[in-house]
Amino acid sequence: MRKLIILSLVLCNTFAIAQVQFKSGPSGFASFLKNNTIYPQFSKQNCIQGTVNVSFKLDQSGKVYTSKITKGIISDLDNEALRLVRLSSGKWQVPSGYDTTISVVVPVNFKLSGYNCEGKSNAEIKASIVAYEAEEGLTDAVINFYKNKAQAKPGQENQILAIKAQLGIDDDYLEGVLKTGLKKIKQGDKQGACEDFNLIKNLGSDKADDYLAKYCK
Repeated sequence: MRKLIILSLVLCNTFAIAQVQFKSGPSGFASFLKNNTIYPQFSKQNCIQGTVNVSFKLDQSGKVYTSKITKGIISDLDNEALRLVRLSSGKWQVPSGYDTTISVVVPVNFKLSGYNCEGKSNAEIKASIVAYEAEEGLTDAVINFYKNKAQAKPGQENQILAIKAQLGIDDDYLEGVLKTGLKKIKQGDKQGACEDFNLIKNLGSDKADDYLAKYCK
């Protein structure tokens, strides 16, 4: 079966809708989302779907100057929704005298098709989210170690390597993060790409060093 990733984003603030338009037209935002969404690997593998609500504000030039999650699901989907809104900055058209204090609320619907998600129970999906949240603390421990490796105690790296093995942070995982970062470069999302490249470095790998030097000075 052909695998499809479907994402829809609808503006909910009626007052803001009347004033704000996507520069490429009414269907332009939907096309923008379709072309730029990178469905996070963990949520894709574990059939985590649903709606993330993002609130953001635009300045007079149509640039996003602040955004936040008002209803989330799991941090990887939340972060992708925020990234998409940030990437849309400058692509909005606002009228003269637009009230830049208005918050535009955006529900981002993440939906998978073709990943055999029909057989996943809600209990299994919730368990995956709980496991992901628990592993975030371990990932933070790995990152903190490599950021401060010069101050590490003797033998501490062996513990960190064991945690990495437990989390599945191996060459395949790091290659996946690298490919995601390179996709973001092609989209013009230098900030998002550099976050991915820095993550690789802070997980103890030099795989992204050349890209850090090229794009993230």
